[in-house]
Amino acid sequence: MRRTRSFLLALSVTIISFGANAAEFINVLTGGTSGVYYPIGVSLSQIYGKAMPDAKVSVQATKASAENLNLLQAGKGEVALTLGDALSDAWKGDEEAGFKTPLKKLRAIAGIYPNYIQIVASADSGIKTLADLKGKRVSVGAPKSGTELNSRAIFKAAGMSYADFARTEYLPFGESVELMKNRQLDATLISAGLGVAAVRDLATATKLSIVTIPVDIVAKIGDPAYQAAVIPAKTYEGQTTDVQTIKVQNFLVTHEGVSTETVYLMTKSMFENLDTLSAAHAAAKAISKADGPKGLPVPLHPGAEKYYKEAGLIK
Repeated sequence: MRRTRSFLLALSVTIISFGANAAEFINVLTGGTSGVYYPIGVSLSQIYGKAMPDAKVSVQATKASAENLNLLQAGKGEVALTLGDALSDAWKGDEEAGFKTPLKKLRAIAGIYPNYIQIVASADSGIKTLADLKGKRVSVGAPKSGTELNSRAIFKAAGMSYADFARTEYLPFGESVELMKNRQLDATLISAGLGVAAVRDLATATKLSIVTIPVDIVAKIGDPAYQAAVIPAKTYEGQTTDVQTIKVQNFLVTHEGVSTETVYLMTKSMFENLDTLSAAHAAAKAISKADGPKGLPVPLHPGAEKYYKEAGLIK
């Protein structure tokens, strides 16, 4: 009996200890280091660290949206950035998009900033329209990343497929840019916030053409996550005119196993430090507290809900 009581006491202490420390680990899932998710994720980790000084906060570079959501579902991260269409596909369990089963543990924290679809071609390639990409060497993004899911949707709506290209590469931003610099690629599709480092870097090394995506492509895609948008002139070196394109909303997400208090503090600290996020990357300037609880493809986490109710944004 004495040994049994000792075992039960030790077990109860272990359980209590685990419960007390479970919220202290916050792994922020981002994207490739040459994209926008990574610097924003690093900035978020610093914000969380100050708001929760006892927490052990880490940042993980990933292949972005699809990988992030699968990692969250598996409990291998506490917060992640993702594109809205990937989030919707994950909730439904779209296997073609990289989700073998519906990821029902996912919970939303906030809608943040939009990604702009930026199809960037070397000026020497002569590519100016989507049709001009036929017979060219094109990178469509890392396999089943948010960028690659965007590529599929856009080219399908344009009546095209990867088979139309002379060569299709499945590469993250940084590698795509390096191949373009070396004239081994003609174009790449990048889904990111405006002013993404990969395109800025490329624009300083070679003359670029940013391909127009006509407004009618949005209707043909038929997904509310996709909206018509414009890349303003002078966003990149040598870009002298506005370019019609498409934008897709990004979201900050977590999973149901993260505590209400932890997610509340993550939500509150982010919106109280938007200037810090904007300093990390200009794309974060589009983040708005008022828009945080709007258009969520998955249920809101109770911790985020608590913050929005306090802020008078939801009832």
